[in-house]
Amino acid sequence: MVMTSMVMERASMAGMGTPGMGTPMMGGAATMPANMMMVPRCTLKFEKCQGGMRINCACDDKMACSMMQNLCTMQQGGMVSCCMMMNGMMVCCCNLTMGLCRCETTDKGVCITCTSGDSKCCEMIQACCDCLSCMMKAGCTCCVMMNNTPVACGC
Repeated sequence: MVMTSMVMERASMAGMGTPGMGTPMMGGAATMPANMMMVPRCTLKFEKCQGGMRINCACDDKMACSMMQNLCTMQQGGMVSCCMMMNGMMVCCCNLTMGLCRCETTDKGVCITCTSGDSKCCEMIQACCDCLSCMMKAGCTCCVMMNNTPVACGC
């Protein structure tokens, strides 16, 4: 069974570095620099819901699905961010700090729900949903992060 995943540089995902300017790979094919990690590749869907938005992350690969579910369980309760990338460059990053984000496991991945009881915060969350959906349709790739740790990437 082959695990479907992407290699992401941690520094560039946290906004502290320039994408593609990480530690050069040296050594054999099995070695990976310390600042790199494997991130499950999945299918992402953004949808508005009562009070906010919902992010559905689904993986066809069982190993990638399990890894994503474990990452989300470990990072749950912190800030959720969605970084939109095109050609290796970050185009937009939505930090969903204006609401309460909950993560639930599903049979094929996870469902992250971000909601707020405040009407203005709800508007901001739903505006982020519209922005993220538009960028995905235009061809961007999204990296979903919890506490600045990538938990899923996809389109």
